Amino acid sequence: MNILGMQTLFAKEVRRFMRVPGQTVLSPLISTTLYFIVFGYSLSSRVQTVEGTPYLHFIVPGLVFLGIANNAFLNSSSSLFITKIQGTVVDLLVSPLGPGELMAGFIGGAMVRGLIVGGLTWAVAGMFTGFSLEHAWVAAWFLLLSSYVFSVLGMLAAIWAEKFEQINFFPTFVMLPLTFLGGVFYSVRELPSPWNAISLFNPMVYMVEGLRYGMLGRSSFPPLTGAAILAGVAVVATALTYGVLRSGYKMKA
Repeated sequence: MNILGMQTLFAKEVRRFMRVPGQTVLSPLISTTLYFIVFGYSLSSRVQTVEGTPYLHFIVPGLVFLGIANNAFLNSSSSLFITKIQGTVVDLLVSPLGPGELMAGFIGGAMVRGLIVGGLTWAVAGMFTGFSLEHAWVAAWFLLLSSYVFSVLGMLAAIWAEKFEQINFFPTFVMLPLTFLGGVFYSVRELPSPWNAISLFNPMVYMVEGLRYGMLGRSSFPPLTGAAILAGVAVVATALTYGVLRSGYKMKA
């Protein structure tokens, strides 16, 4: 394994988004903070508690997940896609880096961005609600694996896409609806039929609820279910990404 090359690519990915922190870190942080203020304070007067948890506390894990998922996906997808558009992907393909090392560099940088935004979101929310972390190891598992999964999915989207519109398709028409319908601002258990049953097929529900258990100690679903779903998605996405990188699908002329 080319450790030096992998570390160099990782450092390059981190420097890339840190050059424009206002766009890559501050902007999504402001967006999630506005979600917290608008939804939290506008609805908390009407919805005092959700399943015994104060509403302001209830939405914090979902907002942290939202920040991690969006930014991890956007970082890996935009970075790899830009190298394809500019033609500099050839430099990566001829370098002594295998598919696994390329994945480690891109995914590592995307995970750092996602975790930074998620951590800052939690810090801002903590100033309003206090810092709660009931099961630190469970929370760490969901934070790390969520950032990893969406980083890998971002790479898959970048490999497949040929236009900027195709890159925007996933966060706009897939991720956004699934996350907002995934119990970020409400409990799936309280939805009327048949929507509560339909929501059970949304994998985001179990991811958000697993993180909610780690941070608040309460969840509508067993955290092991969310952990297993995350692990399964991670394995499948990793295998697919490794396979398409190794084959050169839409990467080689």
